[in-house]
Amino acid sequence: MTIKIFRGKHGTKHDLGNEHPESPDRLFAIDDQLLSSGLEMICEHGDATPIPEAYLSLAHDPYYIKSVFHRAAQVSFSDDEKTVYAGKETPTAWLDEDTGLMKHSLTAALESAGAGCNAVDYVMAGTERQAFCATRPPGHHATYDSAMGFCVFNNIVLAARYALQNYNLQRVAIVDFDVHHGNGTEQIVAGDQRIMLCSSFQHPFYPHSGAPVLASNILAVPLEAGITGDVFREKVQHWFNALSNFQPQLILISAGFDAHAEDPMAHLRLVEDDYFWISQALRRVADSCCEGRIVSMLEGGYDLSALGRSVVAHLKGLSRP
Repeated sequence: MTIKIFRGKHGTKHDLGNEHPESPDRLFAIDDQLLSSGLEMICEHGDATPIPEAYLSLAHDPYYIKSVFHRAAQVSFSDDEKTVYAGKETPTAWLDEDTGLMKHSLTAALESAGAGCNAVDYVMAGTERQAFCATRPPGHHATYDSAMGFCVFNNIVLAARYALQNYNLQRVAIVDFDVHHGNGTEQIVAGDQRIMLCSSFQHPFYPHSGAPVLASNILAVPLEAGITGDVFREKVQHWFNALSNFQPQLILISAGFDAHAEDPMAHLRLVEDDYFWISQALRRVADSCCEGRIVSMLEGGYDLSALGRSVVAHLKGLSRP
């Protein structure tokens, strides 16, 4: 097994307070489970580098990009808005009601987006390569021109467009199995026939989108609250033939683990074995279409124990064809 894990040095410094569910503890929980499972010792590791600002326009409105940098600069000087960080009040610029910037947030967001590009470079440099980006903040709710749902930049779309541009690819697939619809990803890639998006999510649920789909390059699987892994597996089964027909040259995964039965943020009933199953199935598709090349990026997952265990199952699935 050789999976490279990319981490950002500022991922655990982006902290919007003890009550915010998208917390640094998520990354610590993943690290704990990787250690206890033994996977930590057999994975490669790489430091994520911040994405160059020019690349952000592959997914985002230049005006929005400038506004994020401007708001981030303000938090070092403004005392108008505060949040509790490490027991002290620190300035915070809120981009929406859930998504904020404090002192380290912009660097963390740039590293989170940069990790996807680093991972693309890694997997494209050889065959039978898989990478996982254990970074935060997540990205799939960020739209072309706005932050949303804990997400500042759309990391997965940036990775996909980076791969298309820098490696002269014609077809890239994105698979998103977060419990929340990746509305930003769908909005940005809708109609881009170079990208196939396969997306599963609880519906109706936040952000109250995803059905009907916006374009023909999107395969959506809305899921009713309370469904178990058996139903999930049946509902997404058609993805694999569709992906094989599409013949992607790279598969990217928005890996959200908040559909787990123990997660407090939603109402689906998946367990670790379901994440192993879909990860292994995607690895088989990658082996048949794109020499095993997969880049996975962390999205949701808010019960810390379930998140860590699910990431371990995900990585085991990616490593076994």
